[in-house]
Amino acid sequence: MALQKVTRTSYGQRMKKSASNVGTGFILVIAATILLFWNEGRTAKTASMLKRAQKECVELNDINTVNSDFDGKLVHASGATATSDILTDEFFKIQLNAIRLSRKVEYYQWVEHSKTETKDNVGGSQTEVTTYWYEKEWCYSPVNSSNFEYSRDEAGNDLTNSVLVPNLEDDYQLAENVSFGAYSLPSSLISQMGESKNLNLEEHPINPAILNSLDTRIRAIRKGGSSVKYTHVSGNLVYLGADSADPQIGDMKVTFTFIVPHDVSILAKVNGNTFEQHTDAKNGKTLLTLTDGTVSMEEMFATEKANNKALAWILRILGIIMLYIGFKNIFDFITNLLKVLPFLANIASLGTGLVAGALALVWGFVIIALAWLWYRPLLGILMLALAGVLIWFLGKRSKEKAAAAPAPAAAPAAPAAPAEPTEPTNPQA
Repeated sequence: MALQKVTRTSYGQRMKKSASNVGTGFILVIAATILLFWNEGRTAKTASMLKRAQKECVELNDINTVNSDFDGKLVHASGATATSDILTDEFFKIQLNAIRLSRKVEYYQWVEHSKTETKDNVGGSQTEVTTYWYEKEWCYSPVNSSNFEYSRDEAGNDLTNSVLVPNLEDDYQLAENVSFGAYSLPSSLISQMGESKNLNLEEHPINPAILNSLDTRIRAIRKGGSSVKYTHVSGNLVYLGADSADPQIGDMKVTFTFIVPHDVSILAKVNGNTFEQHTDAKNGKTLLTLTDGTVSMEEMFATEKANNKALAWILRILGIIMLYIGFKNIFDFITNLLKVLPFLANIASLGTGLVAGALALVWGFVIIALAWLWYRPLLGILMLALAGVLIWFLGKRSKEKAAAAPAPAAAPAAPAAPAEPTEPTNPQA
């Protein structure tokens, strides 16, 4: 038997919830409006900053000597990094000369899934049937099973989650001293370095005493025999559990990666023998970026410009979606009023959905255009013109649909009354 929960919501409860959703809808519309306006300003300012920065930027060809002539200037430079720092994973006591040492932990847990089906009833009430099912999955964080709807699944399995080593979590160590020729990199650039590799735990072994301690600790929890081993090391993985091929709830996987010194390219402002962010004098936008490998100045600026455009479109789409959801929440109050007759509500829902979508597009275009009028006047005028065309097109489409709708059929004419028979004329009269 499926695990299902049936909930019936009265018409009054639905209207109360719908009224509160109207307020949520207005909040979403306001938030989306602010987001869209701010995003256009952010995009325009960043684009202007990058354009000016590219003109100002100079090549720092020799990083092996600190040159005071470049102090205070925005530069592009490429070269090798190096560090003498020894990083230590505090839990497993792994030590390594690296720029970054990372520990990632996964947990084998019960995970709750659900699917809800709704049915509108005549009179305005609603019936919800929610089906729950549970699966064992590897997760990147422990799952709180006390929030599950059920404590046992269909087969009667206990759904209580556990973790073998509660204090073992994700962690990373970052080198503090990374040289870039004769210069040193600030932490804000060090943290941008990538190209991570898997750490071979055979080359950098974990102290056996630590593994034995973990083994004893887990054995006490699992109540296993002394012949069962609960710590397994392979490659960059430490598996905590009896058998990785047959994981149990609470088992854990710990993987290690690291970043070694390598060639990088930067766009940054020189400050003595180190670097800091470049701040645009006109709009205050900043630039401080690092790319792995040897990359030219032109390529780095092209990437920054592409990233700026990509973020602009992501936020625009997000803003339009927020507007649609906001307007839909507002108009759904009308739909819910008609829930006493579900077929009428379904028709209204389709109509309000179309209106909400059209309004979201028009409102979004207008806000973006107004923002461009503020930040980029010429493009703003063009956007307002496009918004006007869109409004005109939607209005024309609506009129055409109304005109194309079939006219109601005329009532059939009443049949003519039969003529009264006339008496024959007597010719001899």
